Amino acid sequence: MTEELLTPLHAEHVAAGATLTSFAGWRMPLRYGGDLAEHHAVRTAAGLFDLSHMGQIEVTGPDAAAALDRALVSAPSRLADGRARYTVVVDEDGGILDDLIVYRFAADDFLVVANAANRITVLDALTVRSEGLQTSVVDRTPHRALVAVQGPRAAEILQPLVDVDLAGLRYYASAHGRVEGVPVMLARTGYTGEDGFELAVPADGAVTVWRQLLEAGEPAGLVPAGLAARDTLRLEAGMALYGNELTTATTPYEVGLGRVVQLDHDFVGRDALAARAEQPSGVHLVGLAGTGRRAARAGSTVLRDGEAIGTVTSGVLSPTLGHPVAIARVSAPTEVGEVLDVDVRGTSQPMTVVELPFYTRPA
Repeated sequence: MTEELLTPLHAEHVAAGATLTSFAGWRMPLRYGGDLAEHHAVRTAAGLFDLSHMGQIEVTGPDAAAALDRALVSAPSRLADGRARYTVVVDEDGGILDDLIVYRFAADDFLVVANAANRITVLDALTVRSEGLQTSVVDRTPHRALVAVQGPRAAEILQPLVDVDLAGLRYYASAHGRVEGVPVMLARTGYTGEDGFELAVPADGAVTVWRQLLEAGEPAGLVPAGLAARDTLRLEAGMALYGNELTTATTPYEVGLGRVVQLDHDFVGRDALAARAEQPSGVHLVGLAGTGRRAARAGSTVLRDGEAIGTVTSGVLSPTLGHPVAIARVSAPTEVGEVLDVDVRGTSQPMTVVELPFYTRPA
């Protein structure tokens, strides 16, 4: 039995009484108090997340940009310094190996943040696809931590702690600074549908940064939040989860990510995706909204007139909206406002096709 990995903040979670769970080979906090309380704190104030299980892979060297262009469906060489991009890495057949964020700090200095379950897959892909180029691909995950403060009061809480002008930091932009002397890479990114920031820090400085954020945020209503709240938040925001919405059996075009594919550059899987762009499969993701309190779960069958046309990939009773919501992968055309049936644990439940996301933060 493989021993679970522990983040640099593991002792902090234990001391806080967090319920821990196994996730992608890591021991992670599922919740601290209650899922709903943590979810609502992020929507109304702020939540603090330990994301240190996420892969942090450095790609550096004179050919770093060219290597990433070859490896990813978008072209990171076109990014300005200090900017980031959400993108995906696919196999030769166009199937999604992972969705990730690539940050460009300088002409020869990039950071790729990958999902925990796919860290080695992405590391291997980047390594193989950079062969023959002057590029170094190094997994920094064991030596770093990643924390996120998310919510409408995130900037207010974080600003006094960092020597970075947060008001001038745009969405999907990054800057380097310090928190209590600890060097941080600070990015205005997140996975909750709220404003927020993610901070990559050296492992030995993680506890200092975590405690500073908790102390500064407590008067504003910030609470530590676990994986359970993170999942309901991302689902309300219509954000895909690898292993649910995204798999090697789907291409970016089937999951609403055609926008990130740039076919005007050469990359692994380009030919397959170009063919799929010309001949769509018809498979696509839809949002579904129901009534009552019974939520559809991943695996529930979606039916039209008694005929199965798809499967729910994620579903929950939305804490913010107060009714069931779900994302489903379907293989038949659908229209917003159409009512479909979903098999919820043996009972047919009507759900209406709606546009994603289910929740959008107030302007």
